[in-house]
This record gives sequence, C-alpha cells and structure tokens, in this order.
Amino acid sequence: MELGNKQTVTLLTPDQLYYMQDGDQYFTWSPDSKWISATYRPTMSNGEVVLLDAAGKQPMKNLTKSGYGDGNAKWVNDGKQLIWFSNRDGMKAHANSGSSQRDVYGLFLTKDSWERFNLSKDDFALLKDIETTEKKAKEEAAKKAVKDPKAKPVKVDSTVVFDWDGIDNRKARLTIHSSSLSDAVLSKDGEKLYYLASFEKGSNLWSTNLRTKETKMEIPLDGMGGNLSWDKAQKNLYLLSGGRISKINPENNKREQINIDGEVEVNAEAERNYMFEHVWLRNKGMFYTPTMHGADWDALKPAYQKYLPHIGNSYEFAEMLSELLGELNVSHSGARYTRTITNADATASLGVLANYKNEGNGILIDEVISGGPLDRTKFNVKPGMIIEKIDGQLIEANQDVAKYLNRKADQFTLLEILDPKTKQTQQITIKPISLMMENQLLYKRWVKINQHEVDSLSKGQLGYVHIPGMSDGPYRNVYEEMMGKFADRKAVIVDTRFNGGGDLVSDLAMFFTGQKFLDYATAQRSVGYEPTFRWTKPTLAMFNEANYSDGHCFSCGYTDLGIGKTVGMPVPGTCSFAGWEALPDGTRWGSVPISAKNKAGEWLENHETKPDIQVKNMPGVIDKGKDQQLEVAISELLKIAK
Repeated sequence: MELGNKQTVTLLTPDQLYYMQDGDQYFTWSPDSKWISATYRPTMSNGEVVLLDAAGKQPMKNLTKSGYGDGNAKWVNDGKQLIWFSNRDGMKAHANSGSSQRDVYGLFLTKDSWERFNLSKDDFALLKDIETTEKKAKEEAAKKAVKDPKAKPVKVDSTVVFDWDGIDNRKARLTIHSSSLSDAVLSKDGEKLYYLASFEKGSNLWSTNLRTKETKMEIPLDGMGGNLSWDKAQKNLYLLSGGRISKINPENNKREQINIDGEVEVNAEAERNYMFEHVWLRNKGMFYTPTMHGADWDALKPAYQKYLPHIGNSYEFAEMLSELLGELNVSHSGARYTRTITNADATASLGVLANYKNEGNGILIDEVISGGPLDRTKFNVKPGMIIEKIDGQLIEANQDVAKYLNRKADQFTLLEILDPKTKQTQQITIKPISLMMENQLLYKRWVKINQHEVDSLSKGQLGYVHIPGMSDGPYRNVYEEMMGKFADRKAVIVDTRFNGGGDLVSDLAMFFTGQKFLDYATAQRSVGYEPTFRWTKPTLAMFNEANYSDGHCFSCGYTDLGIGKTVGMPVPGTCSFAGWEALPDGTRWGSVPISAKNKAGEWLENHETKPDIQVKNMPGVIDKGKDQQLEVAISELLKIAK
C-alpha cells in the first residue's frame, strides 16, 4: 500500500498462499525498498525463498528452487547478498514428518560479491589493502570537497543490483555443521556469520569466519532459541530469547541484560470484543471451504456477540468461543484457557493394579506392573499382598487412595506391605511414578499382551505392531519390530486403534507397499534384497472409532490404496490440519484451514472410513480380556499369509 494515496498492489494471491495461524507469513524489504523477499510454500512439506517486485510489475521469482524446507531470508551485505535457512543438508528424522536440522545458506546477487566471497585468504588480504588505500584517497577528497562551497554532496546509492546471469549457481552453504537453528546474522563486512544453534543442550551463540571456516561457540547461553538483530551501526547484537532481551558486544562477548519494567491497565471488556472479532474474522478467511459446513457465519456473529458483556473471565470466554466454533461441526476446532498452578494436586502411582473388590483397609494387589516402582529384583512384592500404609498412614477403606499419593511422584516414599499368607509385614522405600508414566507402562503391557495373542493363535506365523501416534518415534518402533523382530514372519498385523494423529501417513503407506525387485544372493542362499528399507510382505490394518486426524488419514489411505484387508470399526472423518493460535489473554483457539480429499475427490472431514470387516468389541467381553477385533484380524491375515 502506498501510504499517501492508499493505492494497493497484490503481490501474492490466495492461489499462491495458505495460512494456518495469524502471523505465519514471512517477508522482508530490500534495503532500497523496491523488492520483498518472502517464504513461498508450494506445498505444506516444502518452502522456497522468492523475490517480489514491490511495484507488482514483475512476476514472482523463485530464488532457491530446492524442493526442501527453505525460508526466512534476510538481506545482508548492503543488499548484495541474501541469507536463508534450509534443511537441505541437515540430518533428518527417519520419518519425513519428523524434525530436521538446518543450515544457513547464502545467495550472492552480483558476480562481484560472489567473486569476493571465493577469494583465498591471501588474495582477500591484498584486496583489503587496495580498498584501504582507495578509501583514504576518497576521505581526503571529501575533506577538500567540504572546504569547496561549490561542491555537491556525495549521494550514497542504495539500489539493489541483480546479475541474473548465473545467479542460480551463486549459492553457498555458510555453516559447517547442521543444527537446530534459531536465527543468524552477518557481520557488517560480510566476513563473519553469527547464529543461534542447539546441539546437546540449549541454544548457544556460535560464529563462523566465512573466509577461514573457523567456527566456535561465542557465548554459552544454554537457553531456548531466539532472535538476533544488529543495532544500526552493526556493532552490537541484540538477542531476544525466552521473553528477555540481551545486548551482546561481539568484540569482547560481553553480555548485558536489558530489563523492561512497566504496568498496564487492561480493559477486559474491550479486549474480549477485539478477540471475538479477531476469531470470527480469521475463521471466516481461513476455513477450508467457503460453505462453512452450511453454517451462516455472518448471522452467528451477532448471535454470540451479545453474550460478551456477560462474560466474567477467560474460562467463560474460551467456552463461548468453543460453542461458536462448534456450530461448524468440524474437527480440530475449539478454544481453551488454562493456567499454571504452583504445586497443584497430582496423584502419583505405585505401579500396581488394585483389586477394587477389597473391602478392607489397604490396597490389595492384583498385579505388579512390569517396569513400575515395585517391579524390582530386590523387592518381594507379589499379587495377593496388601499395601497397608504409605509413609506411616493407614490406607483406610473409606478413603480415596489418591489422598495418600498426592504429589509423591519421584519422592522417596515408605510402604508397609502385608503378606496375608505368611502374616509377615515388610517395609520398603520406593519412588512413585506419575500417572503419565503409569499410562506408558500400561500401554507397553497392552501391546505385549496383543503380541503374545497373535503369536499364540498364529503359531508364530504372524507379527503384531501398534502405532499409537503419527510421529518419528512410533515410526522407528514399527520399523525396528517389522524389519527386525518380525522379519521372518509371513505377515504382520498393523494395529492403529486409538491413534491420536500427527503426520506420518505417507511414510507408513510407502513402508507397507514395498515390492521386491532385486535379490542379492550367492549360489547357496539369498543375502539381501531391494528395497532394503520397506516391508514387502502382507499386512492387515486395524482401526476403530478412536482414530483421529492423521489416524483417519491412514485408515483412508490404506483402504484407498488397497494395501491390505482392514478390520475394526468406522473411523470418524477427521483427516484435517489444525490452525491454532494464542490470544492476548492466554486463550488458545483453533479451526481447520486445510482438510484432505481422498482418491475420489471427496472431502474427508465428516466422511468416515469403514473397514472391510466390521467388528465391535462388546462390553462384557473386552473387559474380560477377549479382544474380538484382534481375533478376527488374526484369522483373516492367516488366510493370505504365505
């Protein structure tokens, strides 16, 4: 927008852009304000650095053309160069959806700057001597010009120049080690790169001499990532990290904390009105389909806006936003407000399954959970024993057990345990675990039970893996078990029931659809095959009503690609991406800017995927340890396993 006459020029259109949350578009002006560098995302999986003509007369130019995750470019070296971040050469997670390390790269806009960058140390020293001599001559001429009243002032030309011929080849990787990068800046003379990188610990300030490649840690920050910015003279660096600002002198590495203190009065009613308007407006622009799922979004605005004067706090406001967004009947949407409570109640776990039919005092142990606090060789704790006291307190029958375990996770705790058979009592000291850790142990227990069931009923012919979520960790576990533990099995059951989502569907589809095309062998036997990193035998997939997000994407993709049979219950249509953002009062809200379509071109949001064989695990059966879905899966896969 030209501020004077308010005339606007459109540089990128909705056909080229998509957004997930407020502020997720990156762009920056050139020193002469004639160009804009921006991050352009052809797809959700990659980014490119593009050049935009601020006047709108020239089409967008792709400067990186890499297909990797490139972006966040900066103009440096008086506009002769751009630096940006890319994961092209960095280590990547096993799964494509996982994290990856990045490097800083440089693009030299002129041939002269590129040639200067590639000079040897000796040649550059000679050039600097020549430039110093020329600079002194110019300074002398300037002094004489000042004394001459007729002399015209010297104008500094800040115009950015592009030597387009060969520009694609004038790129260089500036960092010598890939890392978890936060930000980077270039020194005024263009010779030294400063960057925030994280390796084993938190983020630290590093530097690389681009001429000699000498790299070292300048300041150990041991903190989270942040942003770097020079002052106007490019003598001092400013670091913003963890909500605090530091001033750094690169010459002596002196770091000075800049403290900001102040008070502000908040008009809560006006703030909520603004936040409501923001959510309504953003959702109207971001929702993946203009039909808004049949909801009259314009009419819903005043219908909910009338409640704002009666909202008393952020919890009520978040609930009201959830009701508004709920009118869309869409997954991944809503609002929530949470706050941190110091030393809040938190029930710990002793790592046992209790018998709830016990009417007496204490906890009657039905099972000691494998890997839990009581599962130790030095302890003699078995089913049938009773935990009578915790830290000297009798566990009374009419009291909630949680009362005795509040905030005891990872704290030394004394237990008094009775063996009813021998009438002997023992005292042991343990550290209870959190309920989250207990859930992880129970999950491992469940998988182990299922694997034993499959192994037993198939007489060792089939394997079983479970995928709880769509991320790099579960992918590695599945890969390890299928290519290692079950490598000699005829087929594998892939259980995705209760999968909460993530972004792994393409990795799994590729992994399960491997076909042998080479066999490495000797005259005696086969010693390998291609592809070596994909499963080439049959699979059967299981899914149910609790699959969500990418868990639904997988069930749909597995079915549409015809990878194998499917068993379970229909999966609700939730194959979409969420765009969540924070509001000024701490409320978080989200909606669906992007959904998915199946091979038939149908929206997957609200479009369920049905299994080939529908089996419901019935109450009264599943709680007795009989998994009807798993039994059918074993039977069906045995029919095709060879």
